[in-house]
Amino acid sequence: MASAQISQNPTSQTVAGLLPKLHDADPDFRFMSLNDLYQVLTIGKPDFLHNDYNTAARAVDGIIKTLDDQNGEVQNLAIKCLSPLVSKIPNAILAPLLEKLSILDLENSVDNSIPAMALRTVVITLPRPVSGVAPSKEVNEAYTAISRVLIPRLVGVKLPPPPPGMLDLETAKDIDPEAVDVLIEPPEVEALQALLISILESERASSVVKKRAVVAISILASYLSDTELSAFISQLIETLRNPHLTPIQRRLYITILGSMARSIPSRFGPYLKTLAPFVLAPLSATELEEQLEDAAEDGEPNLEADDVREAALVALEGFLASCGSEMRPYTEETISSALRFLKYDPNYNDDDDDEEMGGTQQDEDELSDSDDEFEADAGFDDDDDDASWKVRRCAAKTLYTLISTRGSGDLLDDGTLYTQIAPILVQRFNEREENVRLEIIATSASLVRKTGGGIISHVSIEDSADFAHSTPISRKRRRESSSNFDSNTLLSTSAGLASPTAEPLPATGPRADLARLSPSIIKVVAKLLKGNSIPTKQALVNLLDDMIAVQNGGLGEYFAQIIEPIVDTIKTTAGSTSSSSITTGGAASATVHTMRIAALRLVADICKTHSSTVLQPYLPKIVPGVISAVTEKYYKISSEAISTVEELVKALTPPRSRSLKQSQQEYLQQLYDAIINRVSSTEADVEVRQRAIRALGILLARTLSLEGVPLLNSESRTAALDLLHDRLKNETTRLAAVRAVDNIAALSSSKDQLQAKWIREVSLELSAQLRKANRALRGASLGALKNLVIAPASRSSLDRSTIEGLVGTLLPLLTTKDLHLLGPALIVLAYLVLDDPKLVTTPQLDSAVCELLKSDTLGGSVLEALLTLVKNIGQKGAGQPLMSGLLKDVSINGDPTVVGKVIGTLLVYGGPSVGVKVEDFAEELNNPHVLGEAGLRQGGKSTLRPSTFLNQFKRSDKVRLAAAVALGRAGAGNIPIYLPEILNTMDKGGNAQYLLLHSIKEILQQATNHSADISNYTNNIWDRLLQASQAEDNKAVGAECIGRLAIIDPKTFMPQLQAYLRDPTPSPDLIIPNLGQLLPFVMRESVIKPELIREVMMGPFKHKSAYETLYSLMETAFSRINIVEFYDRVVDGLKDEHDIRSLCNLMLTKLVVLDPDETARRLDSIADAFRTILSTKLKDNAVKQEIEKQEEAVKGALRISVLLYGAIPGVSSGIAAQGGQHQTWRTYWEWIEKDFSQTSNKYKTKTGD
Repeated sequence: MASAQISQNPTSQTVAGLLPKLHDADPDFRFMSLNDLYQVLTIGKPDFLHNDYNTAARAVDGIIKTLDDQNGEVQNLAIKCLSPLVSKIPNAILAPLLEKLSILDLENSVDNSIPAMALRTVVITLPRPVSGVAPSKEVNEAYTAISRVLIPRLVGVKLPPPPPGMLDLETAKDIDPEAVDVLIEPPEVEALQALLISILESERASSVVKKRAVVAISILASYLSDTELSAFISQLIETLRNPHLTPIQRRLYITILGSMARSIPSRFGPYLKTLAPFVLAPLSATELEEQLEDAAEDGEPNLEADDVREAALVALEGFLASCGSEMRPYTEETISSALRFLKYDPNYNDDDDDEEMGGTQQDEDELSDSDDEFEADAGFDDDDDDASWKVRRCAAKTLYTLISTRGSGDLLDDGTLYTQIAPILVQRFNEREENVRLEIIATSASLVRKTGGGIISHVSIEDSADFAHSTPISRKRRRESSSNFDSNTLLSTSAGLASPTAEPLPATGPRADLARLSPSIIKVVAKLLKGNSIPTKQALVNLLDDMIAVQNGGLGEYFAQIIEPIVDTIKTTAGSTSSSSITTGGAASATVHTMRIAALRLVADICKTHSSTVLQPYLPKIVPGVISAVTEKYYKISSEAISTVEELVKALTPPRSRSLKQSQQEYLQQLYDAIINRVSSTEADVEVRQRAIRALGILLARTLSLEGVPLLNSESRTAALDLLHDRLKNETTRLAAVRAVDNIAALSSSKDQLQAKWIREVSLELSAQLRKANRALRGASLGALKNLVIAPASRSSLDRSTIEGLVGTLLPLLTTKDLHLLGPALIVLAYLVLDDPKLVTTPQLDSAVCELLKSDTLGGSVLEALLTLVKNIGQKGAGQPLMSGLLKDVSINGDPTVVGKVIGTLLVYGGPSVGVKVEDFAEELNNPHVLGEAGLRQGGKSTLRPSTFLNQFKRSDKVRLAAAVALGRAGAGNIPIYLPEILNTMDKGGNAQYLLLHSIKEILQQATNHSADISNYTNNIWDRLLQASQAEDNKAVGAECIGRLAIIDPKTFMPQLQAYLRDPTPSPDLIIPNLGQLLPFVMRESVIKPELIREVMMGPFKHKSAYETLYSLMETAFSRINIVEFYDRVVDGLKDEHDIRSLCNLMLTKLVVLDPDETARRLDSIADAFRTILSTKLKDNAVKQEIEKQEEAVKGALRISVLLYGAIPGVSSGIAAQGGQHQTWRTYWEWIEKDFSQTSNKYKTKTGD
């Protein structure tokens, strides 16, 4: 082909050589030449035609001529060529190009839209100005060409020239970024606006053209000045007041109002007080009654009136979404209008016709008894001209938007949504038009999800004596604790050890309202699930899942109604029902496959949130239905079915189920066979096999206890264990098999349950994975190995050669490069030392421990693991070499606190075998932490006394604080001797109080871990803490001590603590019920008050505190916050001080997850705020701190922009772009990708990872 000969660095001569071929008689040659030209223009340098004016002009003429080609493919390719051509030709040729395209007269083509399409391609390609950024030379020249040639032809008049200097903006000048918005001049805007209005008023213009004109007006509105906008809206008001306005005109002008609300919400909102009544008027009961009377007299429906109502509801939805605060006075009218037309169906014939609606729905009993499906035509007029369903769909969308914007706070809390809206929504589930029905179900699901906002599910310890409850890990120590691999605690959740219990239902509130409405919902849903509509069934299944999530179960009493249709849905195949795929808000791209997956997920959630006793009667239906889906060829269904099997296994096995019925064993055997079939199958998808391996691990783990052993025969167990061992060697299933072994090891308790040979082989296989590059595999393998070694039953099966192999693979992990692996590796070695200390405590191990202590990164769970290893080494009498290394190689080279703890532990547990004694360190006192740790671990046998540490309080600050901490640790080991002395010393006052508070903190920390008994001293400690904490320097550590003491003895001290919290600082339990009254005060404080700003401003103190309060409320009481007002403050905060901007960026990362709908509606205002940050230019004399803050602000804006783009990609294309929505965001994102491409791509990569 000719294209193969194209140079990768083309010149103007390359273009000149292709131009003659554009006029060849053969259309194939013309097409191929044009295609080559397109490639040349695409890959050529931006300026490769700038120095050859003649060739550039000839290229323009040649491509324009091919626009009039007889061949349609050549024409389309010519239009495509214009895009790269415009960016390569000299700017002087741009105006002639636009001129020629504007006057292009087609002689050979029958498609008259070619010139318009060509012009559109050119205009879209031209560089455009960005709000807040000074225009470049190219932008100015592009605007000049359009202003001189195109705009006058569009409006049909010659416009006055721009003011002098208008096009002389230079980036080097000190200009106001806000003043550099767009280059289009007011006369041009006015002329374009008048042109668009004339199109709307023209009777000759088609409906498609008028719709495009409405979109254009909404986009143009953002370029109107405040005076022009006010004048334009006044013109709209006068037009809407015209009594002779036709329905078509009324619809168009109402549509303009809705489009402008979405385009310029902040500027349009103040006008709603005047404009909203014009939109609500066609939705009033009065107009509806008049229209129904006229329709009854004429015998024909008024289709134009329905179009007006549809436009009014769309505009109303736009008002609610974009100007929520301004629409609050119209809440009642909005709700009544939306509900009125949700039931509007004048063509439906029913005996019990609603007088207002002309009959809209079936009677509830009729719905329950009738076998007719929605597709049946009986009962209503089958009229192709019936557009009432569009009105009902728009009414449902309006209610959806109302719930999403007002469902966090007032309307949900005061019961409005559940008393006025929810019952009507449920009644309308039987809507005959599927598109409308799906919107109604989606609206109901949105209300259910809003009801559950902020709900925290509680899990009780039912039927499980083995479940170990652990206190929550503090946020500060969470990262450190991540390396602890506390598999037993994690497994209690993942393996379903804790049985779900029904949460107590509140007497009032949204959840109580949902519970009262549930019977009605279930009754209708159960009926509809028996129908044939796939999208409807999928939407209803998702609705039930939402109800379960909000109530943490709560559907047990309705199982008799819903289980059978849900199982039937799982069994549905593509051939058993009419296949349909509808994309709406209710069920996106619903197909048979997606419906079955949703049903399987629902069954899994039912098993997860309802007790085994409630599930038992329905297992004969559930188990076969789920198993039938496990063998499905489509891998996504099979994979989801296996996840459901996993939840069934958890529900059928101890400790959740103590029952050992014969039927239960049969069900488990059936589930086992289905899992084994998928694990061993070579044809199954990798994802299916991985999930099956996980399920197999759960099943084996749950049947290893004494109660669970009878549920699975020994032959099946042995075969499954061997299969898992085999899957450990397969690269694609290795990670899943490792995690399955981890589950099994964590729950094994008897030596006879796992064969010694299997344990040894699996242990070595796991240790071999520690050399792999896959970090997730290494972490999982080490966690599984840790659980195998910790369990005495399995560790006793390890022989000498196995231990030697394990030690060899663990020693390379004893570095600080990966703390995630270091902690578990130390734990494994610590337990191996107990069995064979000579084999484990090698010089290599001692050297590795010494090297670890030279770093300053040890702490938390890693340090605890190291101390366990050292303790076991000392107990086995193998600590002398390690002690020598610590004293010789480490000594003062490591963190004194960590080194002191290690040496102290080894001193106590090693005894005489280590070669040194505690007394040796007491004489030198070089490291008080050694004595503190020794005192803690020796307890009452220690010869150390408080004076040993108190005497150090007179030395340097560093030594004093170390002595205070050591005093506390030693005191925790000998409470009767130390604590009275500490308390008596505190009574003396002075600077020692601060140090002694640290000592008490250490004692309380040990008491929290149940290693110290302070029950006889708690009252004395409480009194001393309250007194000492009055000093300013003591408040922080004193508050921590008070909190720890309240945790140790909550019955005694929590009431006292609550009494202190009531005044002056309210507790959360007092705040949240009154949040609706308190939050407005916080919102007001987040607004900058100019009268409080002084010449010297050290920081936005109270202002910043208000934002910190908002951030805390977002995490703890989001469901009670008015999201519209809250987002207003967040957007304003993005334009505030650096600290507040950073806090608002953090809020956005959470809001995009908590409320993506409102986030999407705010993208334009967010883009404006970020554009201001990114276009800010610092002065030449800016200090380093200002430069760093600006760099951080730019990084934050780009990072959040990429996050928003990835989370809400639809706003940049598709329907949103066609409707003129998010125009500001799209322009901003194009600018980001052009000017900040390198940084944004980096954040895209990080987000993808």
